[in-house]
Amino acid sequence: MLSKKTLVVGASEKPHRYSNKAIRKLLRYGHEVVPLAPRPGQVAGVSFVTGFPEVKDIHTITLYVGPARQPAFYDYLLALKPSRIIFNPGTENDTFKQKAKAQGVEIIQDCTLVMLETDVF
Repeated sequence: MLSKKTLVVGASEKPHRYSNKAIRKLLRYGHEVVPLAPRPGQVAGVSFVTGFPEVKDIHTITLYVGPARQPAFYDYLLALKPSRIIFNPGTENDTFKQKAKAQGVEIIQDCTLVMLETDVF
């Protein structure tokens, strides 16, 4: 399996949050994970990055922040030049999708957890 370096936007230390579950499952499936959060923390031994750090070679961005909070991230996330962005349930945003598509980014509206489980990640 090819590892896809994944930026998890909206990382949380709370085990019941889907971003936390996604970080754990991505790691279990052998993917390198960069959790992005508003404050420092860690999940499964992986420390969160905060702000808008320079991160290289991001293949996939998976969103766990709602559309109202996404505009602050548009330029930063697109500057990372990801191959694709996964809009998890509740993160759908037509404006961001159009901006990403215009830059050639593949848009996926699905659940990262289900994609991993069904081997379509």
